[in-house]
Amino acid sequence: MIRAAVLGLLAGAMTAAAAADYRLDPSHSFVQFEVLHFGTSTLRGRLGPLEGSATLDAAAGRGRVGLAIPLSSLSTGWPLLDRRLREADLFDAAAYPEAYFVAERFVFDGATLREVRGELTLRGQARAVALRALRFGCRADPDAGRERCGGDFETELRRSDFGMTFGLPLVADRVRLLVQVEALREP
Repeated sequence: MIRAAVLGLLAGAMTAAAAADYRLDPSHSFVQFEVLHFGTSTLRGRLGPLEGSATLDAAAGRGRVGLAIPLSSLSTGWPLLDRRLREADLFDAAAYPEAYFVAERFVFDGATLREVRGELTLRGQARAVALRALRFGCRADPDAGRERCGGDFETELRRSDFGMTFGLPLVADRVRLLVQVEALREP
């Protein structure tokens, strides 16, 4: 139900003529996370592929995006750790199989996308999140016969803000998220 509502949020196009609708390409859309582990090394993992859609009107400096992040896809490269991270005191993937990011505030510097501000819902708890654009661009994709847009975004959050306190302080509270997305323009 939540998933349908999040993805349905983006079903209607913006009224401006320059607005375009996009559907995420799951083969190029993932979230990576990094967290300091016992003060010695960085634990890294990946979630995805992501599902979602976006509407972008760069000329007007507006947009919308909605992403569904499947928690069952969590992978650190070590299956035992993956199962542990999905347990109730961490990601709680059984009770909350997906996380969501929904945004309607896009920050542009001229024609350059700088930031996407929205809300991340994880473990049923929603928090404001700003994704900084490391890069973003669009191009004609001759294989798909449509425009392809994509980019890399980053943010930091505190896992304790989402009720994920197991292992503190041995496993850091601060988590870096790296989001890679590519989307094809809807015909």
